[in-house]
Amino acid sequence: MTGPCLRLTADDYRSASPVLAPRLLGTFLCRRIRGRVSRRRITETEAYYGEGDTACHARRGKTARTGIMYQYGGFAYVYLCYGIHWMLNVVSGPADFPEAVLIRGIEDFNGPGRLTKALQISKALNGENLVLSERLWIEDDGCRPPYDASKRIGIDYASEEDKNRLWRFTLSGDGG
Repeated sequence: MTGPCLRLTADDYRSASPVLAPRLLGTFLCRRIRGRVSRRRITETEAYYGEGDTACHARRGKTARTGIMYQYGGFAYVYLCYGIHWMLNVVSGPADFPEAVLIRGIEDFNGPGRLTKALQISKALNGENLVLSERLWIEDDGCRPPYDASKRIGIDYASEEDKNRLWRFTLSGDGG
């Protein structure tokens, strides 16, 4: 049973990324484009947790690219992958500890590059405050679908320990 949609608050984003990532499944990623709002349920996420996580962009410390990850939770971290696809991450946790949740899929759009293209998410939204923004935010209607946890993908450069973490989350029956 679901209820009214409520925008996530600053407190909702303060969870550690491995906790927030499955919690975001079933919530709505909302994007306003030319006055019209598109709401799509999040179907797949991945957690990245701190400088000690060799799969995390912040593994080498704070840089111009990763600086937003050192904010407190609730900001968008958008970066270009392979020079082609924009990737949307939700910064989580406390300030000064870099962690984020990659949004890998939404209903009707599997794949992080496909979803950002469909919702016109680009570098212009990097650093967007998801709590206050009128362009990009997340809403929750109380839906708590079953999900599967598996290994993250596309991180061949990471240590074996980090490659084997079950920090990829997909709705059950959705390719997880």
